Amino acid sequence: MHILVKYLLVFLVSMVPLVELRGAIPMAVGWGLDSGWQLFFAYVAAILGNMLPVPFIYFFARKILEWGKDKKFIGKFFTFCLNKGHNAGEKLMKKGDKGFFLALVLFVGIPIPGTGAWTGTLGASILDAGFKKSSVAVMLGVILAGIIMGVLSLFIKGLFY
Repeated sequence: MHILVKYLLVFLVSMVPLVELRGAIPMAVGWGLDSGWQLFFAYVAAILGNMLPVPFIYFFARKILEWGKDKKFIGKFFTFCLNKGHNAGEKLMKKGDKGFFLALVLFVGIPIPGTGAWTGTLGASILDAGFKKSSVAVMLGVILAGIIMGVLSLFIKGLFY
């Protein structure tokens, strides 16, 4: 596979909910994009891909989810997404205004299931936390998650090769 195709796939996988950068970075390392500039460019592609949906999620996702929560086939899923975003936002808001920023960074940045840019942004949107502040916090969280996933991926690859 051509190296530019690999970077494009890293970018695209980073945009997928639930997978995000947490799946794209290990994928890049597994494909051999694990040293020097190749890892740096894969990291940048993953961050850009993970951040691209953020404005759309912040400004439109809540409206779409609220519209669809009463629909026959999609209602349960949309309600689940709204509740997930609301619960995530509530946990973050308990930290207060200054603590909210750091809590959002850590929520997005610690790579565990159910966290990430999509959920963090949706929670911030549902709570009207402010686009600029939320976006900066999400970006810092994505950068942190990328570092953690890069180190873990390289460590695990080093164990087996």
